Amino acid sequence: MPLHYYGKVKKLLESLGIEDYDRVRIEKDGRYYEGILMPRPEILDDEHIIVKLDNGYNIGIHIDGAKVHLVRKGEPIKHRELPELRFRSDLPYVPLIVTGGTITSRVDYSTGAVVSHEKPEELLDIVPELADIANIDYVPLLAEFSENLTPDHWAIMARTIQRELEKGAEGVLIAHGTDTMHFTAAALAFMLRDLDKPVVLVGSQRSIDRPSTDAVLNLIAAAKIAAAGPIAESVIVMHGSPHDDYAYAIRGVRARKLHTSRRDAFQPVNEPPLAKITRDKIEILNNRFRRRREGRSEAKLDDAFDPKVSLLYTWPGITEEILESIAEKSNGIVIAGTGLGHTPRWLIPVIKRIIEEGKPVVITSQCLFGRVDLKVYETGRRLLMAGVIPGEDMLPEVALVKLMYALGHAKDLNDVRRIMRTNIAGELGSHLGLDVFPPCWGVRHGV
Repeated sequence: MPLHYYGKVKKLLESLGIEDYDRVRIEKDGRYYEGILMPRPEILDDEHIIVKLDNGYNIGIHIDGAKVHLVRKGEPIKHRELPELRFRSDLPYVPLIVTGGTITSRVDYSTGAVVSHEKPEELLDIVPELADIANIDYVPLLAEFSENLTPDHWAIMARTIQRELEKGAEGVLIAHGTDTMHFTAAALAFMLRDLDKPVVLVGSQRSIDRPSTDAVLNLIAAAKIAAAGPIAESVIVMHGSPHDDYAYAIRGVRARKLHTSRRDAFQPVNEPPLAKITRDKIEILNNRFRRRREGRSEAKLDDAFDPKVSLLYTWPGITEEILESIAEKSNGIVIAGTGLGHTPRWLIPVIKRIIEEGKPVVITSQCLFGRVDLKVYETGRRLLMAGVIPGEDMLPEVALVKLMYALGHAKDLNDVRRIMRTNIAGELGSHLGLDVFPPCWGVRHGV
């Protein structure tokens, strides 16, 4: 069997007669590790080896001071034959548009590298439940980490979604990296007008080869919403708790990634989740959403966006020069202010000049939860007098995306203001009840 290592590690392993997939035992710093020697990823240096422990996790161990022992010779992991993909006339057609991210990745045990699935049979091999939910097809579109996506990518996704809906899809899945999924979900909510089928973004915090993966439940829940859910909006479907028991469907313009690594990192802001999905059923939690309509989709594409919009968080000591520099390169600015939507007083004259130059400035809050209110304190009133647009209860990221949309449709400040203050996709609410803050709706819905 080959040995996918080089340099120091290769020399050590060859001297011990150890090859890929052999069972090894390593003693280092008074601790013992036993498992299967995995082929090295290409990015690994020549001083670490990769071992898959019996609990399913891969660990890297530096060879300095390590004693490596061969336990027994092994066999490469055999690839199973992929299941046959059969079209079922009793199930809806749901395409999976692949843009990248952890959820559509797997470990290639011939190289140790993480690669993307290339066909739906590979996904059904891992998540066979999907075959009983919908006729899933792959639509490879992008292969990008989500932090690399741009408004141009959002438009490509929107066009692809509309094309799939016109072909007869009953719902659309979008496999997406989690880092900027909430930006994309908001963008699709504005770009796809008059939606009558679900557009469901799904990702995973942990790769599908890990025992603690969230990918399987997320995919099952997302497919259920896309195939048979009543919600005809852009939504994110991800774990609703740290356990592997249910997922939430969250309106795309209300979703926020609130944790770097937890499986339930995505939570709704300023409204409860739309639905709770288990492997068995869909339970509606919030009835305020667009309803699915039967028949051929009549959704319209509206991808006129101006990407030259900036999002600036204020902080104690921020200078006028920073704001002026950003304004020079922007056609509009969203400011995430403090509290009810405040900025330091010395920024207000600069903001006034920016607005007088014809560039809109929208005020949101870093608090995320709650609503901007610029009529309570003097600072807010001065900002209103300067001409800012209150962001109401919009998330800063959603306000950013919406301002791109507004500037794609209007240049006159009054028209931009009208668009920003009009509820288009559920991004603005008229009332914030007690059930919109996580500790409150968590208790209410039995989390």
